[in-house]
Amino acid sequence: MNASNSAEQRRDQAPQEVPRSTVTLVVNGTQHTLTLDNRTTLLDTLREHLALTGSKKGCDHGQCGACTVSVNGERINACLTLAVMHEGDEITTIEGLGTVEQLDPMQQAFVDNDAFQCGYCTPGQICSANAVLQEIAANIPSHVTADLTAPIEITDAEIRERMSGNLCRCGAYANILKAITQVAKERA
Repeated sequence: MNASNSAEQRRDQAPQEVPRSTVTLVVNGTQHTLTLDNRTTLLDTLREHLALTGSKKGCDHGQCGACTVSVNGERINACLTLAVMHEGDEITTIEGLGTVEQLDPMQQAFVDNDAFQCGYCTPGQICSANAVLQEIAANIPSHVTADLTAPIEITDAEIRERMSGNLCRCGAYANILKAITQVAKERA
């Protein structure tokens, strides 16, 4: 079979319909029912279907953390999960943490400590930072937790380890650490 016959056969075939599903998500306290291509990531759903552009598409491989959101209280990389997997789940993005008039304490700490430069990674950093403090409060150990039988201490090493999945190309790490430490002290 030559190339032109193969191209003709492909043209003659009816296009296959893309599998779609209806999914209901609770995003920042608001219920949304959407019909989506089954392959649509949660990140693309938030950005392209709900116009919530705070979560960023950095690497699209789960390596940078720019897309970090909270799903049912646990942080995830939204680029690595399909929206249809989250039927009924409660999702919190950076837009759901605070308002312009009343910033979330972590958002305010990032401002207070100049914990950003270009700002691209900041939404994911803030979502992860809140999760880090929740994980420590729940006594969930990390790789650097020294004593698994004692309450986890909030140390620089503990915070750095837990934030290691969030990259900042500008290198604002020292001030990000200060911001997280500030909120940890305020909550203590």
